Amino acid sequence: MSKLFLSILICAVANIGVWLQQQGQFLDYKFMKSQWWVIMWSIPLGSAFWLATRFSYEHFGQFWNIRLIGFGMGTLVFGLMTWLILDETPDMKNTISLILALGIITIQVSGEFFK
Repeated sequence: MSKLFLSILICAVANIGVWLQQQGQFLDYKFMKSQWWVIMWSIPLGSAFWLATRFSYEHFGQFWNIRLIGFGMGTLVFGLMTWLILDETPDMKNTISLILALGIITIQVSGEFFK
């Protein structure tokens, strides 16, 4: 498995965890309303982002790529999970933002094909 793929996969999973950590308080699970839920998941999620950054740096040799991929991934995960779990349909401006986030990820990854 390539380091780029691992970096993106870890970043996606970590962003799902962050969504549950932050928006979980609005779900019907009592344990997600506790600050202990946030504290308990802070170290594993922070470690996951650290690992994603490491793999990305080992792949690209610079930090900009993971910053932009991470931003795009966070926006996509937030939008999709908020739509699917909280049933908040994105309006036109949010849909355009999601498309732009996908574009950011695509530009960062496609640069590998033009070397």
